[in-house]
Amino acid sequence: MEANEQGRSARKRQAIMEAATRTFMTKGYSGTSMDDIAKQAAVSKQTVYKHFADKEKLFADIVLATTDRIDGMVDLVSGFPADGDTLEEDLTRLARQFLTAVTQPQVLQLRRLVIANADTFPELGASWYEQGFERVLVTLAATFERLADRGLLKTDDPMLAAHHFSGLLLWIPVNKAMFTGSSQHTEAELDHYAAAGIRAFLAAYR
Repeated sequence: MEANEQGRSARKRQAIMEAATRTFMTKGYSGTSMDDIAKQAAVSKQTVYKHFADKEKLFADIVLATTDRIDGMVDLVSGFPADGDTLEEDLTRLARQFLTAVTQPQVLQLRRLVIANADTFPELGASWYEQGFERVLVTLAATFERLADRGLLKTDDPMLAAHHFSGLLLWIPVNKAMFTGSSQHTEAELDHYAAAGIRAFLAAYR
C-alpha cells in the first residue's frame, strides 16, 4: 500500500511540474498563479503546495530539472573522435547535433524565460547556466585541448575556442529566436550554419 501511495505521489509531482512548465512558458513567471498550475495539472491547490512550498520553489525546480538534458550533449562531446583525416566532417556532425539540441523550441522558450527573470532570480539563472550550458563548454574545451595535444588544432586557450565554436553556431538562430519569440530556422539553414561555422572555426584554429 505504501509503495502505491508513493507512486501516486510521484505521478502527481510529475504532473504538477509538467503543467507548471507549460504554464510558465505560456504566461511567464509573474503571469502564472498556483491556481493556474493546479488547474492544468488537474489537482487541488493544496496538492501543489504539498509538493512545492511556493511558486518560486516550483519555478526553480522546473528550471534546474532541465539541466539533466545536457548529459547527452556532454557525453557526445566527450566521446568526440580525434581523427585528423575526418576532423572537419566529425566537427560538422557534432556542430549539427549541437544546433539541433540547443534550438529545440522548448529549450529556446526556457532560455527566454530564464533570461526574462534573471534580475528577479539571479542565482537561479547562474545555476542554470553553470549546470547546463557551461558544462558543455567545459567539455568542449577539454576536447579541443586533447585535439591540440595531438596537433589537430592550434589553441593556447581551449575555453575561448569552445566559446568561439558555440558562438559561430548559435549567434544567428538563437538571436533570431530570442528577438522574434519563436524558432526562425529551417533544417537546411541549420545544416548551413553548421558547415559554415566549422569552416570558420577551422580557419582560425587548424
